[in-house]
Amino acid sequence: MACQLLLVPAAQSRRTRPMRPMSRTITFLMLLLTQLWLSSPSLAAGSRAGQWQSHATIRSTAQSFLDAFANNQHHGRSEVRLGPLDPRLRLKACSQPLEAFMPPGGRTMGNTTVGVRCPDDGGWNIYVSARINVFAPVLVARQPIARGDTLQKNDLELVERNIASLPYGYYSESEAVTGMLAKRTISASTVITPQMLQAPKLVKRGQRVSVIAETGPLKIRTTGKALMDGKSGDLIRIEALGSGRVVDGIVVSRGVVKVTL
Repeated sequence: MACQLLLVPAAQSRRTRPMRPMSRTITFLMLLLTQLWLSSPSLAAGSRAGQWQSHATIRSTAQSFLDAFANNQHHGRSEVRLGPLDPRLRLKACSQPLEAFMPPGGRTMGNTTVGVRCPDDGGWNIYVSARINVFAPVLVARQPIARGDTLQKNDLELVERNIASLPYGYYSESEAVTGMLAKRTISASTVITPQMLQAPKLVKRGQRVSVIAETGPLKIRTTGKALMDGKSGDLIRIEALGSGRVVDGIVVSRGVVKVTL
């Protein structure tokens, strides 16, 4: 009797050991979490966010420092505006509170820079651009002032302006400019600056002047002739009437020159 062999494929000759229910559950959860991780960049980014210093914290540290700095430096109303941070900036998260500081040479108003540092070992420094606006009353022209006019108190008024935007200077007291001459026409509401004004001539060339000559405790008054124009504080030459002697003197007021012998 012939013997018959039954051939069975190798793949079917082995039986796979069935997976336990608990192992299948764990494997399924791992696959699910991996899929969620790969499909949601925001989750991955969120886990890394704790590694980097918050931009909001950097800005709030700089803002608080500059607010206090401006209030201490200026009597007028102040306003601090921070510049933007580069959104690509990545700084290691600091374990200690951030510290702000004013760099050497930092301006107290206008465009400036404030430093923020992490005091950790191996910490970092960053500089944030800012602008400090300071508001104070300044003199402006109440009405148009023609070139060559002498400024009077009723030509002026005090108006609050941002002095950080006045690079050419300003005045806050009318006494400082009353009696000065306008070097050019000044429109109404224009801030008065030193470049717009000039001191009036108190002595004119050829004019007779009162000469006060001082030598030690002695003070002698005489009359002379001015050989040049002069404003208050100018050194001019004077010819003494009678003797014809020429001396130098300082203009102290209208028509009066002081000479030290």
